[in-house]
Amino acid sequence: MGGGERSSSQKEELVESLLLDQDSHKPNELSLKKNNTQRKYFGANEEFGKEFFEFEDWKNTDFSKFEEEIFNLRRLKAFEEIIKSYDSLKLQDRNLDEAKEKLLSYKPGAWKEMVGCMKISDYDVPKTVTLLLIGPKGSGKSSLVNRILRVFEGDKFTSERAQVTYNSSDEDGTLYLHEYMIPKDSTSFCIYDTRGLFEDSYDNYEMIERWMTEGVRHGELALRASDTPNEEGKARETSCLKEARMVNYVIFVIDALSVLRSMAGDTHYKSLLQSSWCCPYLSYGDDKPVVVCTHGDLLSDADRTRVRIRLGELLGIHPAKQIFDISEKFDPETDLAVVDMLTYSLLHADKHLPVKKRSPKKVLGILMLSLVFLLFYVFGALTGLINSKTCCYQNNSSGSPINRVIPNSESEQGISIDWRTIRHLWLG
Repeated sequence: MGGGERSSSQKEELVESLLLDQDSHKPNELSLKKNNTQRKYFGANEEFGKEFFEFEDWKNTDFSKFEEEIFNLRRLKAFEEIIKSYDSLKLQDRNLDEAKEKLLSYKPGAWKEMVGCMKISDYDVPKTVTLLLIGPKGSGKSSLVNRILRVFEGDKFTSERAQVTYNSSDEDGTLYLHEYMIPKDSTSFCIYDTRGLFEDSYDNYEMIERWMTEGVRHGELALRASDTPNEEGKARETSCLKEARMVNYVIFVIDALSVLRSMAGDTHYKSLLQSSWCCPYLSYGDDKPVVVCTHGDLLSDADRTRVRIRLGELLGIHPAKQIFDISEKFDPETDLAVVDMLTYSLLHADKHLPVKKRSPKKVLGILMLSLVFLLFYVFGALTGLINSKTCCYQNNSSGSPINRVIPNSESEQGISIDWRTIRHLWLG
């Protein structure tokens, strides 16, 4: 998105375009141009508020128009935040080099927020954090990989490492899982390019479940249940890593052009997004994946903004904070957007690090050690009890036994017994 900060007239044009109905592109009845009340730009409508709270007969009030008005105000607020984010990228409010340096200094678990009495040693911290790209076929996952790599390799003329499919009708696209270290000489985090999602929700669900529960391997063929024997035979043509990497966070890639077409009436793409997004394996607790919109450089500013707001409403996430617009343009604004998206992803990957699970051998060792300590304690207690209630014989210097005094509990006096004199009683 070229140019500097937008003028008021440009913003008004964007607002007017934004307030078109998101599904039918027909003018909205409550748009700024048709609302008779005076309202500050992006501000609350005072007359509307007075009208709302001065009703006498609430039972006969039709609240539908107020709900629609609130919906439009919420949409305007999201629009304002998106425009500010675009302007912030253009004005370079933050230094790109500093942002990149922070990201390159990242180590797995370094951004983990400690809660309660937990320590970093209590978590299962991977050697390499794995970010998984997921999205419909042709959404631009491989192109996004190349765009990310260009940010850190510093040369926009270097050859692309990820194979890009330019024929959208190609049924294959990316067939194998590919691992890309970011940057390539580091081991802190990596991105996995995957096979695109198709309209068959069962196949998509099965693939996602396998990746999220069993892990991903570089070079592994991503098979679907509906694949033909010819596609299954390709698994023998390449080798894959033996050790799987568990996925730490998901980046959901969406084609902005397809979203715009769905807003004009094509419901297939919308259904594909909704069915894939609802897969429970993509979420970590309450946290949903981060979303990246691609091919935005082919759209106008108004359409790019409209797409993000529409996705926010469709997926239930914040359009300005959790949806990133990353095109294939080579400019500092896009570079900073890439860094922001990766920073967001790594923060959430560290946030959901799994707690260490004790192995059966360790658990058995702890139980055995506890049992040994318990036995020592019981033995010591019994020994002390026996010594306190047993009378022991001791020899004096002449070898004669010592006369023992057996205490009397009532008089607390002892009775003296001459064992030598009375020995005939048992010896005869």
